[in-house]
Formats: sequence, structure tokens, C-alpha cells
Amino acid sequence: MTVTTEGPLPSGPYDVTVVGAGVVGSAIARELARHPHLEVALLEAQDDVGQGTSKANTAILHTGFDAHPGTLEARLVREGSRLLTAYAAASGIPVEPVGALLVAWDAEQLAALPQLTAKAVRNGRRDTRQLDASELYAREPRLGPGALGALHVPGESIVCPWSTTLAYATQAVRGGVDLHLNSRVEQASRREGVHTLTTTRGPLHTRHLVNAAGLHADTLDRLLGHRAFTVTPRRGQLIVYDKLARDLVRHILLPVPTALGKGVLVAPTVYGNVLLGPTAEDLDDRTATQSTAEGLAALRAQGRRILPGLVDEEVTAVYAGLRAATEHDDYRISAHPGQGYVTVGGIRSTGLTASLAIAAHVTGLLRDSGLGLKDPVDLEPVTMPNLGEAFPRPYRQGGDVIVCHCERVTLGEIRAALAGTIPPHSPAGLRRRTRAGAGRCQGFHCGAAVSDLFERAGTTR
Repeated sequence: MTVTTEGPLPSGPYDVTVVGAGVVGSAIARELARHPHLEVALLEAQDDVGQGTSKANTAILHTGFDAHPGTLEARLVREGSRLLTAYAAASGIPVEPVGALLVAWDAEQLAALPQLTAKAVRNGRRDTRQLDASELYAREPRLGPGALGALHVPGESIVCPWSTTLAYATQAVRGGVDLHLNSRVEQASRREGVHTLTTTRGPLHTRHLVNAAGLHADTLDRLLGHRAFTVTPRRGQLIVYDKLARDLVRHILLPVPTALGKGVLVAPTVYGNVLLGPTAEDLDDRTATQSTAEGLAALRAQGRRILPGLVDEEVTAVYAGLRAATEHDDYRISAHPGQGYVTVGGIRSTGLTASLAIAAHVTGLLRDSGLGLKDPVDLEPVTMPNLGEAFPRPYRQGGDVIVCHCERVTLGEIRAALAGTIPPHSPAGLRRRTRAGAGRCQGFHCGAAVSDLFERAGTTR
């Protein structure tokens, strides 16, 4: 098991290197770990896995009911939903199948619901059902006035995105993959069948290369001579409401989708909060993850219409993520056999759901491109610490000190995270693993104790 954060990288060459340790890159590395004869590296520019879009999204496990039928995305989301649901159950990742309601607020939206039902059927979802206004308000009594009906999608679920990425990466590392953090790729070239990646930690050599670099996937693609797509960062700002708002909503409340995406939603989270967002702002800056007064004001206005009770609830946090939108309506996954190279671009917000299916698809492309693969082996199962409020949490068992009272995180949970296969390298990384500091006081009361535990663990690693 190798996780490195500094110093020169191994000279290699590796058989396969995956660039980008988000949920998709980590899933691909995990799938490759099932072939123990391979030497595999997973490179990440930042100091932890799941640092980009994978940590700042709406945390929904989609059914794919509204994907464009016949596209690669539609197929992989459909397959990935089934795979991730089973994987989460086996790995202790919290998932709640709360279902979704596509709410129609005017006659035009109401008229679009039969078309969405037909699209769902084409995508293999025959369990959707249109509701009239009375049925809708029976299901969601706190919904704002004026809704005319809805489409009920029972299979939509909420999930923990942090635990999912960490689970994939943990299994990959335990299966023999080398994870190299703080390793941003700056240049790439290929000579005599071997790629040379120039990184911030020195050169790395690899025979096959997988580009899962998310927002920077087109940049790496261009370094290798391809111009199949351009990433336009699409910022999504979100508001997180306190746990006391949780009783206001029972389903994921979706708008009728537009060309820019699924629109602003209201949804419960597995952590017991309520989520409002995201915005959809196309930008030029690939680092613009700050929230704006205008964006948050627009969200609150829409939230007031969808669920008026939110106006009186406390806001726990706001955050923003960037989706890797492109000029295409489908994933940009393609193999370049002559280069031993696979591009995985334009994945956007459905990447969490599709991650395991994408990993299997990419591994097949690598095999077809000449990577020698033997029969895959089963990886050692992984059990993730539960972060979901609908499932047993350690504090309920008693006998341990609670360090973070807002999120009821125990000392044992923090120590386990600090000693994990992929330990956090910042307090933010510890927060994603335990929720310590993520509650209503945002670490005001527990921050000093959590920081002390983190710093003391750093001196022993």
C-alpha cells in the first residue's frame, strides 16, 4: 500500500497511470486494482482524493430517467446506478431511496411531464407516475402554493459522495495501486511506447494513460494532440440548511429540466440537512469556487417559492462546485489505441452515479487498446464509517467522548480517520471523513480540539 504526498515520483514505468483522483478516476483505479499483475498509479494534483467536483455536488444517486436515450451517458448512468447501489450497501456508504418529484409550476411544464415519462421508459424506467396537484401536496404538504402536478420517480436516492470516492481509492490502494498526491501534471509526451508525465513532483513514466482530470481533462488532451472537446467550468452554488429543516421535505424536489441542467432543486441529505441549489453559471475561471451574493440571493428566492418554510430556517453552510461542462451533450470517453491513451471527459454531475460503470467501460477500452488483462480478482471488501443520520452512528452506542457536538462525532471516529489507509492531510479532509466541524457552528466549538488531534496525528505519521 503506497500513498505519497512529497518527494520525487517513482521512475516506473507503470503499466497504467490514471490522472485525477476524483470519484471517476478513483473508480477506474479500483477497477484496475482487480488485475494485480498490473503496476498502476493514481495521480492527483491536490492533497486528497475527491477534491474537485466530487466533493461539491448535489449528492444524488440518479436513476438516469431523464438522460438522452441512446447516449453513452444514459447507458453508463443506468448501469452505474445499479452497481453503486449494491456497492454502497456492501461498503456501508449511506444511501436513502427517498424518490424524486419533478414539480410542474405552470401549464407548459405540466404539458412536458408525459414526454419525460416517455423518456424514462426509453431509459428503462417504467416505475415513474404522473401525480395531480392533490396527490403532490399529499406527498409534500410543505410545498409552495401553485404547483399543478408532478412526475414521481421512486428510484432517485441521496448518497454520501465523500465516502464513495474514499472507498474506491482505499480499495485501489489496498489492492496495490500507488496513490501520488500533490502531483499536478504540467506536460505530457510519448516516445517509444511510453508516456512521460512531467509533474510538480518530477517525471513519471507509464505505458498506458487514462485522463480523468475533470475540469482539466481538455488541457491534458491537448498536450497529447487532441481537440475533441473544450471544458467550460459551470459553477453550481448551493445552500445547506440546518438539520431542523429536515422535516420540511420528504423527496428530492426537482424542476422540469432545461438545456443548462437539472436546475435548482431542494433535497434532503444523508447527513440530515436540506440542500438548495445549484446555480448554473458558465465561467472561464477553473478555480472560481467562491459563492456570490447574487447567486445565493437567486437561490433563496427560488427556495422561497419551492419550500416557503426554508425562509425561517438557519443556514449551516454555503459552497460552490464546478462541473466539467463541454459543448457536447454526452460523455467524451474515447480510446486512442496508437497512443495507449483513454480520455474520460465531460462527465458532469452524473459522474458519481455512473462511476463504477465508467470504470468498467474504460478498462474495456484499455484492453482493446492492447493492455494485457487477466481474469479480474475480487478486492478485499471495505467498510466505510457511516456518516448518515438514518443509520446507526457511533455516538448512539455510548462509551466514547463526543468531540464535535453539532455533528456528534466521537473521538474514536476521528482517530480512525487519521489512521486510515488514505489519511487526511488537512482539517478539511478530516471533516469530509467524519463530519467534524461541518455542523451548525462550523467548528467554532470543536475546532481547537479537532486541530490538535490532527496536528498530533501528523507528528506520528
